Amino acid sequence: MKAILAATDFSAPARHAADRAARLAHETGAALTLMHTLPAQPLEELRQWLGAQPQAPQQLLAQAREQLQRLADELGAARRVAVQVHLATGAVLDEIGRQADALDADLLVLGARGAGFLRRLVLGTTAERLLRRTTRPLLVVRHTPHEPYRRVLVALDFSPWSAGSLPLARRVAPHARLVLLTAFQVPFEEKLHFAGVDAATIERYRQQSRAAATQKLHAAAQSAGLKPGDYDAVVVEGDASQRIVEQEQELDADLVVLGKHGQSAAEDLLLGSVTKHVLAEGSADVLVSTARAA
Repeated sequence: MKAILAATDFSAPARHAADRAARLAHETGAALTLMHTLPAQPLEELRQWLGAQPQAPQQLLAQAREQLQRLADELGAARRVAVQVHLATGAVLDEIGRQADALDADLLVLGARGAGFLRRLVLGTTAERLLRRTTRPLLVVRHTPHEPYRRVLVALDFSPWSAGSLPLARRVAPHARLVLLTAFQVPFEEKLHFAGVDAATIERYRQQSRAAATQKLHAAAQSAGLKPGDYDAVVVEGDASQRIVEQEQELDADLVVLGKHGQSAAEDLLLGSVTKHVLAEGSADVLVSTARAA
């Protein structure tokens, strides 16, 4: 990675995200920019209310700039990285996108909760709009980063949206232990039971589905340049949304990586249902790969 952009609203969760971004910058050698956006509409309303007292909006800008620089200085000293700052006014998502383009950022970093514009960023429509707009990976930070990522769960469904997840995980957490997970289901199992197909035949289909998923998992790892000892493989049966969250907790993963869409992307144009579920129900940090393989 060459450039990381972290957005902050100065809340505690956003501070955790900025700290994680600084750690990643130190680990990867990427340049780090910390940005804060003052929404344009409240500033304009303030100017209208105050009339002939225009100094108040300027004071707000000055205070925000000072607070942003202070946070950057603290992070730079603590994590031994240079931190650039960017203060913007306008529509928050537009400004994040504009600055990400200006930097050609390889990673956007945000807190899972915050004040103001970040409060509903993960579960609300703001996150869905951001993920729909951007082709840049998005890291959602939930926890105070006490150490580098140790165990990373990479969820693969072998869709074009999933293809970038494994290379992205290796860039963001180069020293972590990788656990590659895929979930499979027997096609039309309920209908087969209803149609009177015997249990032995269905079990044979189950074994075939498991074997195919396992083969695809190892092929994806090999394609990403991993050797058998470089990762752990987990192949489970069931709904991917539930299995990812279960395995995250069972394996004590501190980062989950997945694509923003899956095999059923056409069913949800904003954000894949599996990704939505992991963001809503999981407890680890979440890294979303937004690129689609050709």
